Amino acid sequence: MAILVSGGAGYIGSHMVLELLDRGEQVVVLDDLSTGFWWAVPKEATLVQGDMGDQPFVERVIAEHGITEIAHFAAKIVVPDSVSDPLGYYLNNTVKTRALLESAVRGGVKHVIFSSTAAVYGEPPVSPVPEEIALNPINPYGRSKLMSEWMLSDVARAFPLTYVALRYFNVSGADPKGRSGQSTPNATHLIKVACQAALGQRAGLEVFGTDYPTPDGTCVRDYIHVTDLARAHLSALDHLRAGGANLTLNCGYGRGYSVKQVVDVVKQVSGVDFPVKLSGRRAGDPASLVAKADRIRSELGWQPEHDDLEQIVRQALAWEDQLKTRNAK
Repeated sequence: MAILVSGGAGYIGSHMVLELLDRGEQVVVLDDLSTGFWWAVPKEATLVQGDMGDQPFVERVIAEHGITEIAHFAAKIVVPDSVSDPLGYYLNNTVKTRALLESAVRGGVKHVIFSSTAAVYGEPPVSPVPEEIALNPINPYGRSKLMSEWMLSDVARAFPLTYVALRYFNVSGADPKGRSGQSTPNATHLIKVACQAALGQRAGLEVFGTDYPTPDGTCVRDYIHVTDLARAHLSALDHLRAGGANLTLNCGYGRGYSVKQVVDVVKQVSGVDFPVKLSGRRAGDPASLVAKADRIRSELGWQPEHDDLEQIVRQALAWEDQLKTRNAK
């Protein structure tokens, strides 16, 4: 019995691989390495390089490795890019997810854990945001993920496959043991960008929008530590293996920080007062996204261990420093 981790050489996927290996699971990573890194996959896992949309290839991987479960992370994730390249996002996030699901059905895969997003909510009228609120994504990224949620639900009705879809809020931080982190050089994650600015790897930080209806005018987000998120996937896996029902759950802490608050914490922790440029709003950015996160606790028994913004920033800074050393070699 093995679990296939699509996108397992990327940021969140690599942390899932670490958590699975830590508890003795057999792990196969499927990644095309377009944004992931081969060195992010531990030697204890099997790395298979390829396209998740290549059905004959994926079906061979499922058969050869005895795959019984899939944790599906592979996706394009940058909201502004989805606005300028909607077809690319629908291809990668929706069309290829459909292909992966068909391969899973043909291969007799029992369980799927799907990486969804809070972007399916769009600009919710309430905060924190409950799962049952009307879904109204405002950008192609959110729409591409919502379409995949619908497909997964329909597939589970038609075939003997169960799933948990986790709607992430803002993923941040790095492995507390220093084994992995956000490694994409030009990533747009706020904490990563701010850490790079603090370390002198960027000239500064640009804040998009200061006139939102929030306490300080900047966007508010629920920042969840990547290791807590990976462990939520483990809880989802255990739930499905125990015969649990299909679930769609928020994955966040239930409280938010503004962009300005995050920048202030990075400056405080790093001791660097890096330049900050204030700019207009970006297309597709809602004012506030904070999870109503009680259901994941009650349904999966998940308890976060790293809900501390200062800790998240310290670990992100440590990872950036490690990356700088790696890239200098």
